[in-house]
Amino acid sequence: MPALGLGVWQAGTGPRVVQAVATALETGYRLIDTAKLYGNEAEVGEGVRRGGVPREEVFVTTKLWNDDHGRAKAKRAFEARRRRLGLDYVDLYLIHWPGAGERIETWKALVEIAGEGKCRSIGVSNFTIDHLEELARASDVVPAVNQVELHPFLFQRELIDYCQRHGIQVQAYSPIARASHLDEPTVVAIATAHRRSAAQVMLRWSLQHGLSAIPKSIHPERIRENASIFDFELSTAEMARLDALSSGARVAWDPTGVP
Repeated sequence: MPALGLGVWQAGTGPRVVQAVATALETGYRLIDTAKLYGNEAEVGEGVRRGGVPREEVFVTTKLWNDDHGRAKAKRAFEARRRRLGLDYVDLYLIHWPGAGERIETWKALVEIAGEGKCRSIGVSNFTIDHLEELARASDVVPAVNQVELHPFLFQRELIDYCQRHGIQVQAYSPIARASHLDEPTVVAIATAHRRSAAQVMLRWSLQHGLSAIPKSIHPERIRENASIFDFELSTAEMARLDALSSGARVAWDPTGVP
């Protein structure tokens, strides 16, 4: 799975999304992340086809939403997602939210889907350590990915450490905190020192923690800017300063209350 991808949550629908995906692929992105909830899987599929990159070089993620939990429903839902994308296979299929009650049966369905070859890998999103341990007690199949909200203002170190110990790749959504902290003095000072944007510094922070990151944008200039993070490095001291910003500030859902 590529370290950097394009997220399309709240990107809307229509030609702008298609163009954003195509622009990302032209820029060098090779990971596109969507979901049933986002309502733009068809646009993502069209963008992949227009992007001029061979399908086998593009990593496409989509997700199962809450109304599709359960073994039979989950399998039907996957086929609907694949058809909506217009793709022969999906690279990663995630349980989007740890819905109470049927998530174990849903996971068993995903294991079966992966065994059929139409999905190359399976994982989860918004799972806490408790949710992951429940899954481990019920199945020998370890999620390939846990996609969660992560940025310097929500540095879930314990969850990251747990996933890394168990071979689960952590992927950061909202990695620039939906642009809500781009004027934070520490981030600005580090960005100025490197002659980079605050967003680039936050994305670089994710990479240096071993995370994959999927910033959202439909603006070509921002898409290109977000990709320009592989030619500089934050020092150990700078990483520590950014780590210290963590205050538990979320910009998205909080799954810790899901039993």
